[in-house]
Amino acid sequence: MNKISGLLIAAMAAAALLPLTATAQIQDTKNQGYLLDQRGGFVTNASVQCWHTGDWTPARAVEPCDPVIKQVATVVPAPRPAEVVAAAPVVVPAPVAVVPMTQKTSFSGDALFAFDKSVLKPEGQTMLDDLVQQLKGATYDTVLVTGHTDRLGSNAYNQKLSERRAQSVKDYLVSKNVQAGRIDAQGKGETEPATKPGECRGAQSVKVIACLQPDRRVDVEMTGTKAAGGTQ
Repeated sequence: MNKISGLLIAAMAAAALLPLTATAQIQDTKNQGYLLDQRGGFVTNASVQCWHTGDWTPARAVEPCDPVIKQVATVVPAPRPAEVVAAAPVVVPAPVAVVPMTQKTSFSGDALFAFDKSVLKPEGQTMLDDLVQQLKGATYDTVLVTGHTDRLGSNAYNQKLSERRAQSVKDYLVSKNVQAGRIDAQGKGETEPATKPGECRGAQSVKVIACLQPDRRVDVEMTGTKAAGGTQ
């Protein structure tokens, strides 16, 4: 009888432990590596330390039993696109087209000189001052000064008079710092009249002298270059 009673007591004790064991197994599946009580709490020792099971590894550590090693995500900044430094554009000046230029100015002989004279009058010098300003602002190679006379008088006399008048104009230009080496003075006498044949007929008179006035002149022709599209 005592033996039977002992077996019954052992059986009852075993039955009582089954729910606890099942609960511990269920909880252990949730927290592998720790021993849990019936309520799912951690079983601790006298030093309030959690009991580890044979499945415990540092990777299964949980708080408050064990400190958890927290991995801090390292934020790697996205690489910045390479900065492209734009090179300063190279400005190549456009070639300047240069074209030949010829400018001819005809001065009245009567405005520059007294009749039959080769000395410049003051008003004649003023007219040449304007020409000097044009020469300063131009690129010229040569300046040709040509004197002309009317048909009154001999051919030889008129030739010499035209040469003296052309030389007077050249000397004045040189005195105004126009390069002498680029000025050529010559006389044409009465060989290139501006009046038409048959005009101004008759011997020397006030009327004929006035009619022949266009023949008495000094032409200044400047030859050089200028930029295409520029003003003369």
